[in-house]
This record gives sequence, C-alpha cells and structure tokens, in this order.
Amino acid sequence: MASGLRLRMLRLALDEPLTNREIADALGLNPATCLHHVRTLVDTGFLEALEPRRGRRGAREIPYRATGRSWYARTPAISHSMVEAFVAELGQVPADRADVTLTRLRLRLPPEELADFRRRLAELVDEFHGRPRDPSAERGRSSSPSTRRP
Repeated sequence: MASGLRLRMLRLALDEPLTNREIADALGLNPATCLHHVRTLVDTGFLEALEPRRGRRGAREIPYRATGRSWYARTPAISHSMVEAFVAELGQVPADRADVTLTRLRLRLPPEELADFRRRLAELVDEFHGRPRDPSAERGRSSSPSTRRP
C-alpha cells in the first residue's frame, strides 16, 4: 500500500459504502483516475464491491466498502504513504475545530523499553480496533508513527 491516495480512499469507504464517483468527488479526482485505484484496491482485498444499485438518472452504480483489512508498515515507502494520507486528511479539518488533538512525544528509552512501548501501543490499538462497531458511535481516527531520531 504505497499510495497515500489509496489510504484516503479506504478511510472514506470504511464506515459507509461509496461509489467510484462519490470517492472521486470527495477527493477531487477525475472518476477514471479514481476507478484505476478502486480496482487495484478491490484486486488486493482492501475494498469490496457490493451489489450494484441504481443511482441518479437510473445509472448503474457499484458501491464499494473497505474490508477493514489492516497492516503495519515497516518500509519507508509505505510509511511515507501513511504520513502523506494523514497530512492530507488533517489539512481538510477546519482550523476552528476544537475537538482535534495532536500529541507529539519525545522518548528517551533503552532499546528494550522502546520495544515494550511499541508493543503495548500496538496492543492498545488492536484492542480498540477489535471492538464491535456501534453505528451510533462518533467516528474518529488515530495515527501513531514511531521513529528513531537520527
């Protein structure tokens, strides 16, 4: 998943199925360009095509939903794509929103403690991600990059 754009597509289609046109409109893309990415995401199991429906003017539309398939990025290209998607999504948040929190933390830990910190953080993320979805719950997102200082 070396594309920040594809990551953004997945986040859009995670909570509700969207058609190619809806995804393209939300991201300001040409629908043909978007369809190329949508097909790649379907082929790799990150998006699933649902039953076609009739859209505006009776046109046949295929809604797509993110499968929820997840991964941990361990390569620079993938990590960069995740950061790119995060920055793009953050840039769409209105500046006057009071409910946005951003935490930056600098740690100075021995290697074994840093490994423990990362393991426990991953466990916490997995715990919350594994909880049943409540359709009435507020939607949110979280990113937790971890780097070593050069």
